[in-house]
Amino acid sequence: MAMLDILAQSFPPKTKFTEKDVPDLAGKTVIVTGGNSGVGKETIRVLLNHNAKVYMASRSQSKAEDAIKELKEQTGKEALFLKLDLGDLKSIKSSAAEFLSKESELHILFNNGGVMMPPIEDRTADGYDLQFGTNVLGPFYLTKLLLPALLAGAKSSSDGKARVVNTSSGMHLMNKLDFKVILDDKKRKKAGVQPLYALSKFALVAYSAELARRYGDQNLVVTSLHPGVIKTDLHRHMNGALGAVINVMERTVLHDVSYGALTQLYAGTSVEGAELNGKYLIPWARIGKPHADSQNPELGKELFDWMEEQVKAFE
Repeated sequence: MAMLDILAQSFPPKTKFTEKDVPDLAGKTVIVTGGNSGVGKETIRVLLNHNAKVYMASRSQSKAEDAIKELKEQTGKEALFLKLDLGDLKSIKSSAAEFLSKESELHILFNNGGVMMPPIEDRTADGYDLQFGTNVLGPFYLTKLLLPALLAGAKSSSDGKARVVNTSSGMHLMNKLDFKVILDDKKRKKAGVQPLYALSKFALVAYSAELARRYGDQNLVVTSLHPGVIKTDLHRHMNGALGAVINVMERTVLHDVSYGALTQLYAGTSVEGAELNGKYLIPWARIGKPHADSQNPELGKELFDWMEEQVKAFE
Protein backbone atom coordinates (compact mmCIF):
# COMPACT_ATOMS: atom_id res chain seq x y z
CA MET A 1 0.00 0.00 0.00
CA ALA A 2 2.84 2.39 0.88
CA MET A 3 4.49 1.81 -2.49
CA LEU A 4 1.19 2.48 -4.28
CA ASP A 5 0.86 5.77 -2.38
CA ILE A 6 4.41 6.74 -3.32
CA LEU A 7 3.81 5.90 -6.98
CA ALA A 8 0.57 7.90 -6.96
CA GLN A 9 2.48 10.92 -5.67
CA SER A 10 4.96 10.50 -8.53
CA PHE A 11 2.18 11.44 -10.98
CA PRO A 12 0.49 14.44 -9.33
CA PRO A 13 -2.24 16.47 -11.01
CA LYS A 14 -1.32 19.72 -12.69
CA THR A 15 -0.23 22.27 -10.13
CA LYS A 16 -2.57 25.09 -9.14
CA PHE A 17 0.26 26.92 -7.36
CA THR A 18 3.15 28.42 -9.29
CA GLU A 19 6.04 30.71 -8.42
CA LYS A 20 3.92 33.62 -9.66
CA ASP A 21 1.63 32.98 -6.68
CA VAL A 22 4.41 33.62 -4.17
CA PRO A 23 3.60 36.96 -2.49
CA ASP A 24 5.98 39.86 -2.09
CA LEU A 25 8.44 38.88 0.63
CA ALA A 26 10.05 42.28 1.24
CA GLY A 27 11.04 42.51 4.89
CA LYS A 28 11.17 38.72 5.32
CA THR A 29 14.37 37.00 6.43
CA VAL A 30 14.71 33.40 5.30
CA ILE A 31 17.18 30.53 5.71
CA VAL A 32 17.34 27.69 3.19
CA THR A 33 19.60 24.77 4.13
CA GLY A 34 21.21 22.81 1.33
CA GLY A 35 20.70 25.88 -0.79
CA ASN A 36 23.60 25.69 -3.23
CA SER A 37 22.04 23.07 -5.51
CA GLY A 38 18.85 21.29 -6.52
CA VAL A 39 15.54 22.13 -4.90
CA GLY A 40 17.18 24.41 -2.34
CA LYS A 41 18.83 26.55 -4.99
CA GLU A 42 15.59 26.78 -6.96
CA THR A 43 13.73 27.77 -3.79
CA ILE A 44 16.23 30.57 -3.20
CA ARG A 45 15.88 31.78 -6.78
CA VAL A 46 12.14 32.25 -6.34
CA LEU A 47 12.54 33.83 -2.90
CA LEU A 48 15.02 36.37 -4.27
CA ASN A 49 12.72 37.19 -7.15
CA HIS A 50 10.06 38.03 -4.57
CA ASN A 51 12.33 40.31 -2.53
CA ALA A 52 13.19 38.11 0.47
CA LYS A 53 16.48 38.41 2.32
CA VAL A 54 17.85 34.89 1.97
CA TYR A 55 20.66 33.08 3.74
CA MET A 56 22.03 30.12 1.77
CA ALA A 57 23.12 27.64 4.45
CA SER A 58 25.65 25.25 2.91
CA ARG A 59 28.64 23.15 3.88
CA SER A 60 30.85 24.16 0.95
CA GLN A 61 31.64 27.86 0.76
CA SER A 62 33.05 27.59 -2.77
CA LYS A 63 29.94 25.82 -4.10
CA ALA A 64 27.71 28.30 -2.30
CA GLU A 65 29.61 31.27 -3.71
CA ASP A 66 29.28 29.86 -7.23
CA ALA A 67 25.54 29.36 -6.69
CA ILE A 68 25.12 32.86 -5.23
CA LYS A 69 26.89 34.35 -8.24
CA GLU A 70 24.70 32.40 -10.66
CA LEU A 71 21.52 33.38 -8.82
CA LYS A 72 22.54 37.03 -8.83
CA GLU A 73 22.95 36.86 -12.61
CA GLN A 74 19.44 35.37 -12.84
CA THR A 75 17.62 37.57 -10.34
CA GLY A 76 19.75 40.69 -9.87
CA LYS A 77 19.72 39.97 -6.13
CA GLU A 78 22.27 38.37 -3.87
CA ALA A 79 21.78 35.62 -1.31
CA LEU A 80 23.99 35.56 1.79
CA PHE A 81 26.26 32.65 2.63
CA LEU A 82 25.85 30.90 5.98
CA LYS A 83 28.31 28.08 6.65
CA LEU A 84 26.46 25.01 7.89
CA ASP A 85 27.23 21.31 8.10
CA LEU A 86 24.10 19.45 9.20
CA GLY A 87 26.24 16.42 10.01
CA ASP A 88 28.25 18.29 12.65
CA LEU A 89 26.50 19.57 15.77
CA LYS A 90 29.32 22.00 16.58
CA SER A 91 29.02 23.46 13.08
CA ILE A 92 25.29 23.86 13.57
CA LYS A 93 25.83 25.73 16.83
CA SER A 94 28.38 28.02 15.18
CA SER A 95 26.07 28.60 12.21
CA ALA A 96 23.14 29.55 14.41
CA ALA A 97 25.35 31.86 16.47
CA GLU A 98 26.61 33.58 13.32
CA PHE A 99 23.08 34.12 12.07
CA LEU A 100 21.84 35.40 15.43
CA SER A 101 24.74 37.84 15.61
CA LYS A 102 23.40 39.44 12.42
CA GLU A 103 19.64 38.98 12.66
CA SER A 104 17.16 39.17 15.53
CA GLU A 105 14.25 37.84 13.48
CA LEU A 106 13.75 34.83 11.22
CA HIS A 107 10.48 34.53 9.34
CA ILE A 108 10.89 31.30 7.38
CA LEU A 109 13.24 28.36 7.91
CA PHE A 110 13.41 25.84 5.08
CA ASN A 111 15.05 22.69 6.44
CA ASN A 112 15.69 21.51 2.90
CA GLY A 113 19.18 19.98 3.12
CA GLY A 114 19.71 16.25 3.46
CA VAL A 115 21.42 13.11 2.19
CA MET A 116 20.04 10.01 0.51
CA MET A 117 21.46 6.49 0.76
CA PRO A 118 25.18 7.16 1.23
CA PRO A 119 27.50 4.21 2.04
CA ILE A 120 26.39 2.43 5.22
CA GLU A 121 29.71 3.12 6.93
CA ASP A 122 29.30 6.90 6.62
CA ARG A 123 28.60 8.69 9.89
CA THR A 124 28.25 12.26 11.09
CA ALA A 125 31.08 14.08 12.86
CA ASP A 126 29.40 13.06 16.12
CA GLY A 127 29.15 9.36 15.23
CA TYR A 128 25.50 9.10 14.24
CA ASP A 129 24.17 7.32 11.17
CA LEU A 130 24.81 9.89 8.43
CA GLN A 131 21.24 9.90 7.13
CA PHE A 132 19.58 10.20 10.52
CA GLY A 133 22.09 12.73 11.79
CA THR A 134 21.90 14.94 8.70
CA ASN A 135 18.20 14.54 7.91
CA VAL A 136 16.73 14.67 11.42
CA LEU A 137 19.06 15.49 14.32
CA GLY A 138 20.79 18.31 12.44
CA PRO A 139 17.56 20.12 11.45
CA PHE A 140 16.22 19.56 14.97
CA TYR A 141 19.23 21.25 16.56
CA LEU A 142 19.32 24.10 14.06
CA THR A 143 15.62 24.81 14.58
CA LYS A 144 16.00 24.63 18.37
CA LEU A 145 18.78 27.22 18.32
CA LEU A 146 16.86 29.50 15.96
CA LEU A 147 13.56 29.33 17.86
CA PRO A 148 14.00 32.73 19.59
CA ALA A 149 14.47 34.40 16.19
CA LEU A 150 11.53 32.50 14.72
CA LEU A 151 9.22 33.51 17.55
CA ALA A 152 10.40 37.10 17.21
CA GLY A 153 9.78 36.86 13.47
CA ALA A 154 6.21 35.75 14.08
CA LYS A 155 5.53 38.92 16.04
CA SER A 156 6.74 41.16 13.22
CA SER A 157 5.09 39.25 10.35
CA SER A 158 2.01 40.73 8.71
CA ASP A 159 0.14 37.46 9.32
CA GLY A 160 1.55 37.06 12.83
CA LYS A 161 3.21 33.74 11.94
CA ALA A 162 6.70 32.33 11.40
CA ARG A 163 7.18 29.10 9.50
CA VAL A 164 9.38 26.01 9.62
CA VAL A 165 9.21 23.87 6.49
CA ASN A 166 10.81 20.42 6.74
CA THR A 167 11.54 18.58 3.50
CA SER A 168 10.82 14.89 4.02
CA SER A 169 9.96 12.30 1.36
CA GLY A 170 7.19 9.99 0.24
CA MET A 171 9.65 7.24 1.17
CA HIS A 172 8.77 7.87 4.83
CA LEU A 173 5.66 5.78 4.16
CA MET A 174 7.91 2.71 3.85
CA ASN A 175 9.45 2.98 7.31
CA LYS A 176 9.20 -0.10 9.51
CA LEU A 177 12.06 0.64 11.91
CA ASP A 178 12.21 2.02 15.44
CA PHE A 179 14.25 5.23 15.33
CA LYS A 180 16.69 3.88 17.96
CA VAL A 181 17.93 1.23 15.52
CA ILE A 182 20.54 3.80 14.54
CA LEU A 183 22.20 3.29 17.93
CA ASP A 184 22.80 -0.44 17.40
CA ASP A 185 25.46 -0.88 14.73
CA LYS A 186 24.51 -4.48 13.94
CA LYS A 187 20.82 -3.62 13.51
CA ARG A 188 21.74 -0.54 11.52
CA LYS A 189 23.92 -2.45 9.06
CA LYS A 190 21.36 -5.23 8.79
CA ALA A 191 18.64 -2.70 7.95
CA GLY A 192 20.58 -1.19 5.02
CA VAL A 193 20.67 2.28 3.54
CA GLN A 194 17.22 2.35 1.93
CA PRO A 195 15.26 1.50 5.12
CA LEU A 196 17.50 3.90 7.05
CA TYR A 197 16.63 6.65 4.57
CA ALA A 198 12.92 5.88 5.00
CA LEU A 199 13.43 5.91 8.78
CA SER A 200 15.11 9.32 8.69
CA LYS A 201 12.32 10.84 6.62
CA PHE A 202 9.66 9.21 8.82
CA ALA A 203 11.36 10.67 11.90
CA LEU A 204 11.41 14.11 10.27
CA VAL A 205 7.63 13.95 9.74
CA ALA A 206 7.13 12.76 13.34
CA TYR A 207 9.37 15.54 14.65
CA SER A 208 7.51 18.13 12.57
CA ALA A 209 4.19 17.04 14.02
CA GLU A 210 5.58 17.25 17.55
CA LEU A 211 7.15 20.68 16.99
CA ALA A 212 3.79 21.86 15.63
CA ARG A 213 2.05 20.60 18.77
CA ARG A 214 4.56 22.30 21.06
CA TYR A 215 4.79 25.71 19.39
CA GLY A 216 1.59 26.16 17.40
CA ASP A 217 0.13 28.31 20.16
CA GLN A 218 3.15 30.63 19.83
CA ASN A 219 2.36 31.29 16.17
CA LEU A 220 4.97 28.94 14.75
CA VAL A 221 3.61 27.08 11.71
CA VAL A 222 5.41 23.79 11.12
CA THR A 223 4.92 21.61 8.07
CA SER A 224 6.63 18.62 6.49
CA LEU A 225 6.39 17.57 2.88
CA HIS A 226 7.27 15.32 -0.01
CA PRO A 227 8.73 17.55 -2.76
CA GLY A 228 8.10 15.05 -5.56
CA VAL A 229 10.41 12.87 -7.63
CA ILE A 230 12.83 15.47 -8.92
CA LYS A 231 15.92 15.52 -11.14
CA THR A 232 18.67 16.42 -8.65
CA ASP A 233 21.99 14.96 -7.54
CA LEU A 234 20.36 13.58 -4.38
CA HIS A 235 20.27 10.16 -6.07
CA ARG A 236 24.01 10.06 -6.72
CA HIS A 237 24.71 7.27 -4.21
CA MET A 238 22.15 4.88 -5.67
CA ASN A 239 23.49 1.88 -7.56
CA GLY A 240 22.50 -1.66 -8.45
CA ALA A 241 18.84 -2.36 -9.21
CA LEU A 242 17.65 0.82 -7.50
CA GLY A 243 20.12 2.88 -9.49
CA ALA A 244 18.86 1.31 -12.71
CA VAL A 245 15.29 2.23 -11.76
CA ILE A 246 16.35 5.83 -11.12
CA ASN A 247 18.07 5.96 -14.51
CA VAL A 248 14.81 4.92 -16.18
CA MET A 249 12.88 7.43 -14.08
CA GLU A 250 15.31 10.17 -15.14
CA ARG A 251 14.08 9.70 -18.70
CA THR A 252 10.40 9.27 -17.85
CA VAL A 253 8.81 10.50 -14.60
CA LEU A 254 11.37 12.64 -12.79
CA HIS A 255 10.26 16.26 -12.75
CA ASP A 256 12.29 19.40 -13.34
CA VAL A 257 13.73 21.02 -10.24
CA SER A 258 11.37 23.99 -10.66
CA TYR A 259 8.54 21.67 -9.62
CA GLY A 260 10.48 20.44 -6.60
CA ALA A 261 10.42 23.87 -5.00
CA LEU A 262 6.69 24.46 -5.41
CA THR A 263 5.34 22.55 -2.43
CA GLN A 264 7.79 24.02 0.06
CA LEU A 265 7.28 27.51 -1.34
CA TYR A 266 3.55 27.01 -0.89
CA ALA A 267 4.05 25.93 2.72
CA GLY A 268 6.54 28.68 3.49
CA THR A 269 5.11 31.72 1.71
CA SER A 270 1.47 31.41 0.71
CA VAL A 271 -1.43 32.95 2.59
CA GLU A 272 -2.94 29.46 2.88
CA GLY A 273 0.33 28.13 4.30
CA ALA A 274 -0.17 30.13 7.48
CA GLU A 275 -3.04 27.78 8.37
CA LEU A 276 -1.22 24.50 7.74
CA ASN A 277 0.38 23.91 11.13
CA GLY A 278 1.11 20.22 11.62
CA LYS A 279 0.20 19.25 8.05
CA TYR A 280 2.08 16.99 5.66
CA LEU A 281 2.08 18.17 2.05
CA ILE A 282 2.52 16.33 -1.24
CA PRO A 283 3.09 17.43 -4.86
CA TRP A 284 2.09 19.89 -5.94
CA ALA A 285 1.13 22.09 -2.99
CA ARG A 286 -1.56 19.74 -1.64
CA ILE A 287 -2.33 18.38 1.81
CA GLY A 288 -1.41 14.69 1.95
CA LYS A 289 -1.77 11.76 4.30
CA PRO A 290 1.39 10.91 6.24
CA HIS A 291 2.29 7.56 7.78
CA ALA A 292 -0.24 7.16 10.61
CA ASP A 293 2.44 6.27 13.17
CA SER A 294 4.28 9.53 12.48
CA GLN A 295 1.35 11.41 14.02
CA ASN A 296 1.44 9.49 17.31
CA PRO A 297 1.97 12.08 20.10
CA GLU A 298 3.71 9.53 22.33
CA LEU A 299 6.22 8.65 19.64
CA GLY A 300 6.68 12.32 18.78
CA LYS A 301 7.45 13.14 22.40
CA GLU A 302 9.86 10.23 22.74
CA LEU A 303 11.74 11.24 19.60
CA PHE A 304 11.80 14.93 20.54
CA ASP A 305 13.02 14.24 24.08
CA TRP A 306 15.66 11.80 22.80
CA MET A 307 17.03 14.43 20.41
CA GLU A 308 17.07 16.98 23.23
CA GLU A 309 19.34 14.60 25.13
CA GLN A 310 21.67 14.17 22.15
CA VAL A 311 22.36 17.89 21.79
CA LYS A 312 22.60 18.70 25.51
CA ALA A 313 26.37 18.35 25.57
CA PHE A 314 26.70 21.12 22.95
CA GLU A 315 24.70 23.74 24.81
